[in-house]
Amino acid sequence: MIGKNPDSIAAACFTLAVAAAGLGWGGAAAADFRSVAENAAVLYDAPSAKAKKLYVVSYGYPFEVLVVVEGWSKVRDAAGEMTWIQSKQLSDARIVMVRTPLAQVREAADDNAPVAFQVQQNVLLELLEVASGGWLRVRHRDGQSGYVRVAQVWGV
Repeated sequence: MIGKNPDSIAAACFTLAVAAAGLGWGGAAAADFRSVAENAAVLYDAPSAKAKKLYVVSYGYPFEVLVVVEGWSKVRDAAGEMTWIQSKQLSDARIVMVRTPLAQVREAADDNAPVAFQVQQNVLLELLEVASGGWLRVRHRDGQSGYVRVAQVWGV
């Protein structure tokens, strides 16, 4: 029974919101990916500047945003680790990270297309477009662009 206690009402509302999100109620079920907007951002173990500082990440690092609470975002990184970051330090810029030892970026969205360039693991690429057939059009910070297989990157 919830009762009239404001804390129990807030807890019940939060539980319902989490359950609704998990069931896909009230919106698309697509993951929400954001990237770090600052030159350096601190990751915490809780949503507070007084919480334990865990890591510092650099500009462009991609995260999946799991929940947003009072100016803080609970995020998941490519390794699956969950931490907290100030929401204002995240950007809508779409960045993907290479997760295979060596990704081949092709000139066209076709396995038979010539290789435009290769990218090593953990390199960040700007996501330009989600193409058909499991391909992404990406751009390297040096300006080269092409198509990479979705399975070779993290962040979509």
